[in-house]
Amino acid sequence: MVILETQELVKNFGGLTAVNHVSLKVYEGEIFGLIGPNGAGKTTFINCITGTYPPSAGRVFFAGEETTGQPAEVMCRKGMSRTFQISQPFPRLTALENVMVGVIFGSDYHWNKPPEKVALELLEFVEFPVDPHTPAEQLNTVQLKRLDLARALACRPKLLLLDELAAGLTTGELSDLMDIIRRIRDSGVTIFMVEHIMRVIMGLCDRLAVLQYGTKIAEGSTVEVSQDPKVLEAYLGVEHEL
Repeated sequence: MVILETQELVKNFGGLTAVNHVSLKVYEGEIFGLIGPNGAGKTTFINCITGTYPPSAGRVFFAGEETTGQPAEVMCRKGMSRTFQISQPFPRLTALENVMVGVIFGSDYHWNKPPEKVALELLEFVEFPVDPHTPAEQLNTVQLKRLDLARALACRPKLLLLDELAAGLTTGELSDLMDIIRRIRDSGVTIFMVEHIMRVIMGLCDRLAVLQYGTKIAEGSTVEVSQDPKVLEAYLGVEHEL
C-alpha cells in the first residue's frame, strides 16, 4: 500500500526552483531514502510534504488522502512526524517534558497510559543516554538527536521523516542509531530518511530516490541506484560505485 505519494511537486523561491516536478511513492512498512548532493532540495522537499512550506505546484497524498498545502500541525495529527537537521527542543523544559508535549498534543491517536509514563518509555526506547529530567538546553548533539527522535515518536506517527539524523555521530553511535531505526520500522512505522552517510543509507533503506538541482534523477532499489551512472556522476563526477 502506498502511504505517501507526490505528483509533480514544485517549490519555487522567487526565481529559484528548489524542487522541480518531483513524483515518487513510499510504500507502507519500508525504509525509503532520499539522497543527493548538498543543495539538491532534499530538505525543501520534506518541508513541502510535512506542511512547513506550501508547494508552488503539484500534489501530495498521505494515507490515501490529498494533503497538499496542509500545515504542519495538521499533518502531525494525521500521523506524519519528523526530526530536523538542527534539533529544536523547548530549551527550558526537561527532556522528559519535551517528549510529554508530543504525547499530549502531537496526535489524534491517544495513548492509554499517563503522558509521563509514555514519555519515559519512549526515551528508554531510543536509548536516551542521560537523566530524563535534564533540561534540554544542557544536552549535547547526540543527546538532542535521541530526544528529537523520542519527540517524533510521541506523536504516534504512521510515517516518520528523518532529516540527516546521523550527521555528526561516531561509528559506534551510527550502529546504535541504525538498530533503533530498524526497531521503529519493525514496530509498524514507515520511515522516510534524508541522509548523506552512505553506510546508513545502504544499510537501512529498501529503496532510494536521488535529487540533483531539485530534480529527481533516479529511483529504485539501493543496488540499482548505487550503480546508476547519473547518480555516480552527480556525487563524484566520475564513474565509481557509492
